[in-house]
Amino acid sequence: SFADSDNKGVNSGRLVACITTLFLFSKIRPQLMVKHAMTMQPYLTTKCSTQNDFMVICNVAKILELVVPLMEHPSETFLATIEEDLMKLIIKYGMTVVQHCVSCLGAVVNKVTQNYKFVWACFNRYYGALSKLKSQHQEDPNSTILTANKPALLRSLFTVGALCRHFDFDQEDFKGNSKVNIKDKVLELLMYFTKHSDEEVQTKAIIGLGFAFIQHPSLMFEQEVKTLYNSILSDKNCSVNLKIQVLKNLQTYLQEEDTRMQQADRDWKKVAKQEDLKEMGDISSGMSSSIMQLYLKQVLEAFFHTQSSVRHFALNVIALTLNQGLIHPVQCVPYLIAMGTDPEPSMRNKADQQLVEIDKKYAGFIHMKAVAGMKMSYQVQQAINTCPQDPVRGFRHDESSNALCSHLYSMIRGNRQHRRAFLISLLNLFDDTA
Repeated sequence: SFADSDNKGVNSGRLVACITTLFLFSKIRPQLMVKHAMTMQPYLTTKCSTQNDFMVICNVAKILELVVPLMEHPSETFLATIEEDLMKLIIKYGMTVVQHCVSCLGAVVNKVTQNYKFVWACFNRYYGALSKLKSQHQEDPNSTILTANKPALLRSLFTVGALCRHFDFDQEDFKGNSKVNIKDKVLELLMYFTKHSDEEVQTKAIIGLGFAFIQHPSLMFEQEVKTLYNSILSDKNCSVNLKIQVLKNLQTYLQEEDTRMQQADRDWKKVAKQEDLKEMGDISSGMSSSIMQLYLKQVLEAFFHTQSSVRHFALNVIALTLNQGLIHPVQCVPYLIAMGTDPEPSMRNKADQQLVEIDKKYAGFIHMKAVAGMKMSYQVQQAINTCPQDPVRGFRHDESSNALCSHLYSMIRGNRQHRRAFLISLLNLFDDTA
């Protein structure tokens, strides 16, 4: 009732708070909102001028995404209105709105209306625009066609990716009996624009690829994708924005996989008696594991980057990979020890936490990789050290003056054998006779 009474926009801050709270209710128990879905729908037509207006629209889209599939026999007019409203928003507004509205449209069309023609028309509009720009640019690479159409190009790259994330256009429902493989065509198109000289275009193309890989993870095994991702991550001169975007893509993929696995787990518990659904989960996690093996080394090497934002996303990807048990943790131990020396407390704590978890499961791993971890800590400190004339020191330059590797020392200190072996290994590094 508060949301209802507040459509004058006078109290837009309170309206945002109210709708955000309703979204949190929907997240935990969407059934509560089923009878209020009709009340929420008109908010999709809010005129957007302030940040608050955009927050209202995004939260309403998130509520409807969770609630509409649970409605019993919703009226066709209501559903058609939602589809139309979402489409208008997708065509008109920026990335955040597009993302939430496409996600909501995915739930409404895939689970309720099956109005595939409607989505197919939208996909073709943006896919067609990209194809046309690509062929014009190929005919005359020196023309300014891409620069002149840059806003349309950026929107098309993002929207094609977002639609591919939520709809599988290779289903017959979309493309009919056409033999064209849509996912390969989309991959080819987006890959073309990752080679463009404009960094903004490259970034949007990589975002689009990341979305497409969530629907079709197998595309990440393609040689050109491996080359693109790994060269961006390992090239010292490559832009920080592109590195971060590749890491974000891997992070989002792993988060989505995690959500899928949890859902499969819940579904399996419901029907566990009749069939063995565990195999499905195993196949899926097998693919995630193979994918992460391809990119693991380059992601770990990103720990040695000067920019803390790159290190931050690399650590997120590694933490997700370890939490899902996709790789053997021993190869990450020295890198995590090194990240434990990071100047930012949140990153230190996250790396230290991962080491504690590994130590619980596999006693002795930390000790085994301790010296390698010390050497890598030095590399991380060298990368972070902005003042080349200052030598890298092993303690924090703050009031605590703690050792940078204090967490590692505290983990090894408990076991006398490990402690002695570790100290001897360090002393041996200074052995002149060897």
